[in-house]
Amino acid sequence: MKLEIIPTYLLAAYSKQAPQELQARFNNLHEAEISTDSFSFYTSVASVFSSKIEGEDIELDSYIKHKAMKMAFNPDYTKKIDDLYDAYTFAKQNPITLQNISKAHTLLAQNLVAKHLLGKFRLNNMVVVTDDGQIEYVAASPFEVENEMQKLSNDIGELIKVNLNIHETFYYAAFIHLLFVKIHPWIDGNGRSARLLEKWFISRKLGEKAWFLQSEKMYYQFHQTYYNNIRLIGFDYPELDYHKALPFLLMLPKSIDL
Repeated sequence: MKLEIIPTYLLAAYSKQAPQELQARFNNLHEAEISTDSFSFYTSVASVFSSKIEGEDIELDSYIKHKAMKMAFNPDYTKKIDDLYDAYTFAKQNPITLQNISKAHTLLAQNLVAKHLLGKFRLNNMVVVTDDGQIEYVAASPFEVENEMQKLSNDIGELIKVNLNIHETFYYAAFIHLLFVKIHPWIDGNGRSARLLEKWFISRKLGEKAWFLQSEKMYYQFHQTYYNNIRLIGFDYPELDYHKALPFLLMLPKSIDL
């Protein structure tokens, strides 16, 4: 198997350091009793905490009341989380393709970007800025984005076709997440998309139990570590050093015990 953009050189070290009982713990995942045919508790958890990472002021208890019990809240309080919930629902029902990744962005970014930018790769330079106005990361050039995303999509397609054990699956899922964030293909909604794509990939390899992982909640609980581990890779897209990615990659298995 030859991959175009996802590094394989950390896989041996990752497999040694990741929990050896990961498969058994994954097998024990199950849907929450509160879930119904029209409501998924863990999709709500994913949508709420992925949104909270991005600074949304939303609480899980309130969102459950809104989504499961149909209690009325100010639409501004729930609309972005509803959009992300719809994107997760779409992912559960569809294969991972570049077209479907764009469709997922069209759903999750309804209230993040202008309508004409939904599902469209950005055409401008992109920098990530800290709260105090300092540039902390320069993303892929807009002239590179389409090609880099095509390479990532090609790799995902190759990985879908081959047998992977659970350590390999988690390794590649986390690297897909990290690469997506570093490419930063959209004007907004990159983090939400990356965390969705990570779980989407696991579900295509390991089945529906992947949707019961609380990875977004874990990343939120350790969000400073999450961002620090992303920063470890480097400042400028052409100079990123993925040899430093292991701390980030090893975060994902922690979500299996929440």
